[in-house]
Amino acid sequence: MGCPSTSTGSTRRRAPADRRATLARRIAGIGALLTALGLAGPAPAAGPKLLPADQAFRLSARALDAKTLEIRFDVADGYYLYRDKLKFGVEPAAAGAGTPTLPPGAVIEDEFFGRVSTYRGPVVIRLPLAAGQPGGSVSLEVDSQGCADAGVCYPPQQQRLTLPLPPAGAGPSAPVDASPPKKTYFN
Repeated sequence: MGCPSTSTGSTRRRAPADRRATLARRIAGIGALLTALGLAGPAPAAGPKLLPADQAFRLSARALDAKTLEIRFDVADGYYLYRDKLKFGVEPAAAGAGTPTLPPGAVIEDEFFGRVSTYRGPVVIRLPLAAGQPGGSVSLEVDSQGCADAGVCYPPQQQRLTLPLPPAGAGPSAPVDASPPKKTYFN
């Protein structure tokens, strides 16, 4: 009759192949945990790095005289602005915004809007005023929309600038940026 087996509380020693498999599972588990926590190295890119709309389509304007506003867009590389999405208005309404003089754009086949005219790089637009008051000011409202070449379109943007009108006989006013650079302690 055989002796009953007794245990000292320690587990049975595994064969070397079992120990390697257990170690591999533990390492895989640790790797999965580190990946989930974002600690296992750089994650793959989620998509293109896009500029905020006010940096992709920088807007500024100035009054050349009391009867003419010059509006400027500086469109960043890799972005384009839709010509037909540009709209302009001024307050007080008595200043009487006329029809803007838009430069011709490049016609493209756009995946969102079909055949459209677009702008890249710097764009300068003239907006006549019927009754601007020399030495006064106007509030210019600009609607625009553009896209990135990466295939992402921005929602329509509306920006407002207050422009001083130069006194009679004076030169153009200084340009006013719609989104002036943010001040930091170092600049």
